[in-house]
Amino acid sequence: MNTPPQAAPRPPRHALILCHPDLHSFCASIAERYRRTAERVNHEVIVRDLYRMNFDPVLKACERPTCADFTLSADVEAELDLIRGSDIFILVYPIWFGTPPAMMKGYVERVLGAGFSHYAIRQRHFHPVMTGKHLVSFTSSAASQAWLNEKAVWFPLQDVFDHYIAKAFSMAPTEHVHFPSIVEGLKERFINENLFKVEETTRKLCAQLEHKKR
Repeated sequence: MNTPPQAAPRPPRHALILCHPDLHSFCASIAERYRRTAERVNHEVIVRDLYRMNFDPVLKACERPTCADFTLSADVEAELDLIRGSDIFILVYPIWFGTPPAMMKGYVERVLGAGFSHYAIRQRHFHPVMTGKHLVSFTSSAASQAWLNEKAVWFPLQDVFDHYIAKAFSMAPTEHVHFPSIVEGLKERFINENLFKVEETTRKLCAQLEHKKR
């Protein structure tokens, strides 16, 4: 009896969340280089450009998981449908006043954390979208790395926005690639060197995802 052919495995899926108001920013260039590099090896990349989407970062009272009348807003449900099944989540944003932009924080609260309560986090409950998935951040800042360290910005940011998110949602270990001293008037060679680092990191992540799927 002939065995029916098995369906080809689904290619790895990347959910890339970009948060920067300037379409021509360095962060936008990071997102574009990541997308092109991953798609070059036939991976699927879902880009969510929060500013171009006019994403509403304000958490509604009914969206709090402890609310008696808890319900997800239509825009949140649509986002979850888009990113569900992703193997890796990529956050791309600038560091402003020592923290991510408010819109990125709102995306974490309303979408990534949708319906997930403090009780679920403490009890290490299975997260329907994020559990076991990778979290990688690409960030930029006008300040130097030494200044961020001196002002006690860098390690607290990693603790709160990388490690805590990964632990809260039971994700795989995180990775954070930061580009300091990104200001107006940089030489093209410097920009290209940094974007090449993005490309190298993307290729490495793609290889890891393919190995994991075997």
